[in-house]
Amino acid sequence: MQVILLQDIKNVGKKDQIINANDGYARNFLFPKKLAVEASKDNLLKLQAKQASNAHKKNLEIEANKELANKIEGITLELKVKAGTNGKTFGGITTKEIAEELKKQYKMDIDKKKIALKETIKTIGRFTVEVKFGDGVNAKLTVEIKPE
Repeated sequence: MQVILLQDIKNVGKKDQIINANDGYARNFLFPKKLAVEASKDNLLKLQAKQASNAHKKNLEIEANKELANKIEGITLELKVKAGTNGKTFGGITTKEIAEELKKQYKMDIDKKKIALKETIKTIGRFTVEVKFGDGVNAKLTVEIKPE
């Protein structure tokens, strides 16, 4: 019997996957616990509509991320920090501080986890930081650290 899984089931399959299950397993376990539904024409059409909707949402999200990435490419983010005479900052600049400044200066709400920083910035100067949105959409942000 073919069934459509409604949840991920360990060693069986993932959500929205169509699998072949034994009749007894489907009727006595999957259906009563609402883990699956029978793969009827009606249910298959609902699944296809749901997958098409998810694909459309994903495409819209990718387009929005590309737009944001294009905006970020042209930005030079300036951060003023306290620094010593040798050009070293007191403390370091982290992804959290970069995300906060982007929000403050340019009204861009970007999660700090999307900002890829190899190590904390501890000197004054100009740095290129990569912002990874996922799905192959990346942007390079220029960060300029200036002394106060």
